[in-house]
Amino acid sequence: MTDPVSNAPTLIAAGLKGLCPRCGARTLFAGVARFAPACARCGLDYGRFNVDDGPAAFLTLGIGTLITIAAITLELTVSPPFWVHFAIWTPVTLLAVVGSLRVAKAMLIFAEYRNDAREGRMRTDGKDGDA
Repeated sequence: MTDPVSNAPTLIAAGLKGLCPRCGARTLFAGVARFAPACARCGLDYGRFNVDDGPAAFLTLGIGTLITIAAITLELTVSPPFWVHFAIWTPVTLLAVVGSLRVAKAMLIFAEYRNDAREGRMRTDGKDGDA
């Protein structure tokens, strides 16, 4: 069997294409923003990663800010009717949030895998400093 790490993708490639962080196969997602249970090629269990919806709030705030600035700029320069704003900004916002959510979640899983991130734990030996 070949070494799966030799096919490991970069952070950007993994985020944009939804690649497995171990072998690089396009098996990360089973839906629009829902992870598959495991990689079909190398068997990496995606359930062990703690991504959840953490990036969603930050992405929504950031994208919401950019969309609001763009909508205000359009309103102040062109003053279109309300329905034009609705027709433009609703799909742009939905696509931007969902699209960036996929990328952010994939990049976060990749970073957790590469850095062997684990849940924080309290030291029980009574010593200060790093474990």
